[in-house]
Amino acid sequence: ETPRTYATKVKNAQEAHEAIRPAGHPFRLPSELRNELDADQFKLFDMIWKRTIASQMNNARGRRITITVEGDGAIFQASGKTIDFPGFLRAYVEGSDDPNAQLADREIILPPVKVGETLTLNDLQAKSHTTQPPSRYSEAALTQELERRGIGRPSTYASIIETILARNYVFRKGTALIPTWTAFSVVRLLEDHLADLVDYEFTAQMEDLLDSISRGEQDWVEYLKKFYFGHDSQGLKHKIDQKVKEVDAREMSRFPLGAPESGLHREPVFVRVGRYGPYIEQGDRKASIPDQLPPDEMTLERAIEMLDRAKADDAPLGEDPQTGKPVFVKNGRFGPYVQLGTNEDGEKPKMSSLMKNMSPEDVTLEVALKLLALPRVVGKHPESGEDIVASNGRFGPYIKCGTETRSLPAETSPIDVTLEQSLELLKQPKQHGRGRAAPKEPLKVFEKSPITDEPVKLLDGRYGPYVTDGTTNASLPKGTSAEAFTFAEALALLAERAAATPAKKKRAAKKAAKKAVKKTTSKKNASKKAVKKAADSDDI
Repeated sequence: ETPRTYATKVKNAQEAHEAIRPAGHPFRLPSELRNELDADQFKLFDMIWKRTIASQMNNARGRRITITVEGDGAIFQASGKTIDFPGFLRAYVEGSDDPNAQLADREIILPPVKVGETLTLNDLQAKSHTTQPPSRYSEAALTQELERRGIGRPSTYASIIETILARNYVFRKGTALIPTWTAFSVVRLLEDHLADLVDYEFTAQMEDLLDSISRGEQDWVEYLKKFYFGHDSQGLKHKIDQKVKEVDAREMSRFPLGAPESGLHREPVFVRVGRYGPYIEQGDRKASIPDQLPPDEMTLERAIEMLDRAKADDAPLGEDPQTGKPVFVKNGRFGPYVQLGTNEDGEKPKMSSLMKNMSPEDVTLEVALKLLALPRVVGKHPESGEDIVASNGRFGPYIKCGTETRSLPAETSPIDVTLEQSLELLKQPKQHGRGRAAPKEPLKVFEKSPITDEPVKLLDGRYGPYVTDGTTNASLPKGTSAEAFTFAEALALLAERAAATPAKKKRAAKKAAKKAVKKTTSKKNASKKAVKKAADSDDI
């Protein structure tokens, strides 16, 4: 009936620069732009359009119904939900591409019953139910929580998340942000010794104070003096000076897991946060914790297993016949690896990661020595005479000859690749982009385009079938059958797509022409200067 207006939840927020809405007249529907946008652009515009429309629609209205059934002293309940008026849900449902289907899923229709009615039991199924822990924060959920608490501003949320990732306070696992042991240690330190500074209310109030400074209502120098020096020794400087003497760094970085009730080692087990990452400690025994292991998965049983495995790692596979140094298989922060020698030798031991398809249990002394020999010279190229070297790199195994490199197939290992296999790989054209598949065969090849004089092809792309004349690409409309697609339809689709973006080509041509004129003018000016200089010289 009337336009709906929304007030910002964040004080002093300047959000005009963040408004992204459909514009123009007439107000075009997403379906009209499907052939003018690529798949990602269309999905983005479709979402923006739906949210814009939904923002001006009425709220949804519904009813919840609960039926309670008593039988032989047991109480059963069934809950239902009926949506009487879908409102804005008809246009947009958070996280759903199909609002109508989502609306149907939200409704649970119960049969009509009356109070006191006797029911007949046809079937009874027992279902277990366990309470699930709260979901982990995703970036979006964390931003919503910060906004709800009044912490940060729209322009700072991205930098907050970047900071906690850069400082290894969290790591990503899918869309979830997993806290690390370093984060637990830092939070404990702050909560135990500077609790008033990490209080949610203090942070929100500080945001308001900074806003008042930005509006010129408070003097920033006075605010910083009060915060840092304080009154009656309550400033940050005095607190830190006092806490430095009190903080026990060992205690702040140690988390108990318990003590085993049986076995040879019954000392308490701790997680320690060290300079080079977290590790497990039990008396004199230590073991590294993999970087991507969530803290909640570190149980006492798992810790004991990792300590036992680390003890087994201390037993060498054997000795290197050339150097006489021991060879080990170990598990580190970045996965299993083999090691030649120890730190006690006075030299840094040589290390080499295991291949992706290898497990520590399968590594023998022979295999370990081959891994430690990488990179190895496979042989010389018969034409250039350069060495062909096999190695295991950051992105997987590969061979190199001069400036030419080739990735090794999954079934070929750099420790076993032969000279013949290497030469065959070097003969093949280099793929531009790791893992790029060979070009697919066209679904159809039509006649030549009257515009480009190139054959028009129907191809299967990453986002579905599309046609191309060598210059213009156009996706097939949704629901169009590739088998029944004709040459005339292809020309019409390409013409429509080309007509939608002519300005860019004109600008590019105009820019190239302008650049060419500028270059010619520069050359002429340079020639004139040279002639003038020569005319003024005494040599003529």
